[in-house]
Amino acid sequence: MKPLYALGMIETVGYCAAVSAADAAVKAADVKIAAIEKVIGVQGALGVTLHLSGDVAAVASAVEAGKKEAERVGTVISSHVIPRTHSNVAERLLSAFTLASVNQRDEEE
Repeated sequence: MKPLYALGMIETVGYCAAVSAADAAVKAADVKIAAIEKVIGVQGALGVTLHLSGDVAAVASAVEAGKKEAERVGTVISSHVIPRTHSNVAERLLSAFTLASVNQRDEEE
């Protein structure tokens, strides 16, 4: 996985809200979906955290747009943007949740 410049996260209850957030986020700014994490048991339901990468301004815009859309469709637990994410975060924490197609695409670039 390439190091991230900024990391944005949107944590939702339910998959529908997460997909809606992802769609709005990537339409709003030049970001990539870096990973998706599913955890059973968040408020008694499926919790989904969407991880977005890109430059700081783009990630901030994408997270805001994604959060608004997810709130319209369902429930948002939290959202956050980390500018200049340390490489250990991507390597150690996100690698377990990285989408296979993202890894393949990064290797091709």
